[in-house]
Amino acid sequence: MRLAVMTGGGDAPGLNAAIRAVGRRAFERGDSVVGIRNGWQGLVGEGDSIELTPQAVSGILHIGGTILGTSRTNPLKRPGGIDEVQRNLRVRGIDVLIVIGGDDTLSVASALHAAGFPVIGIPKTMDNDLPGTEYCIGFPTAVETVTEALDKLHTTASAHHRVLVVEVMGREAGWVALTGGLAGGADMILIPEVPVSLDDVCAHLDRRRKLGKDFSIIVVSEGVEMPNLVSTEAVHERDEFGHVRLDRRSVGDTLARQIEAKTGLETRVTVLGHIQRGGPPNALDRVMATRLGVAAVDYAHDGRFGVLVGVQGNKLVPVDLAAVAGQTRGVDLELYELARTFF
Repeated sequence: MRLAVMTGGGDAPGLNAAIRAVGRRAFERGDSVVGIRNGWQGLVGEGDSIELTPQAVSGILHIGGTILGTSRTNPLKRPGGIDEVQRNLRVRGIDVLIVIGGDDTLSVASALHAAGFPVIGIPKTMDNDLPGTEYCIGFPTAVETVTEALDKLHTTASAHHRVLVVEVMGREAGWVALTGGLAGGADMILIPEVPVSLDDVCAHLDRRRKLGKDFSIIVVSEGVEMPNLVSTEAVHERDEFGHVRLDRRSVGDTLARQIEAKTGLETRVTVLGHIQRGGPPNALDRVMATRLGVAAVDYAHDGRFGVLVGVQGNKLVPVDLAAVAGQTRGVDLELYELARTFF
């Protein structure tokens, strides 16, 4: 077979591990592999691709980012965009397209499959919010980054007796904030799934002070909505999938200033930002991305198209792409209740 592989949307540690796995398994089975450059951007216009060789996918397991590049290009926003994508694939003699991406990238993949082209998805988003899978490439490494940051921030918060607000990524789901905050010993965690007010936050800080706790660390997802906190409507710049730029909302900075004004407690903010996306993948991301890449090639040979390679328990299972596209998997609220035991 002649396979193509692409990475779309935000980058995440483990993408190269998946690309390597697709290549190695495909070459083992006698296939050729084309790398689509810069996500869906590489399949519009004249297209942009590269022939992948065993040498091209060698030595990239531990490297962050993606050797193929990525973008947030949305062919569905272009007149005849899906036809354009199919033309580029057929011109290159592609039999099956393997798409590594999150809900936006996979929504295009689902539309492409519906139009008749064989597609297989691999889950990638450090937000870990795709339905049908308990694991997405990039999430474990992002959580590890948040945990390490909290370990370091504890010492400076303690030394200066401050409140530290730590803003982490998470548009509609708080998996990174909740898991990283729990592992890093956060004193409060604010996520999109659980409504909370500024009064709630300040009352919690006041209780801690009365218990003799002279510093606190609050982890907040960048997508949190709170009364009197900046709204997504305050930011009008959107990408091709309709998302606002959450870094422009300054949720962490706004919350820190409001806490300080209301309580008088010295408060600082740390925005982890793209550090969560960067650097080499951890062991779990390397192993899981490898399993997913190999499984995607096997699915292609088995004729399983229009599916995502999902992780459920320790099993890899096919999940209908149409059930994943444009959907969000919120956090397990039982895990949040566990975290609240330590607030």
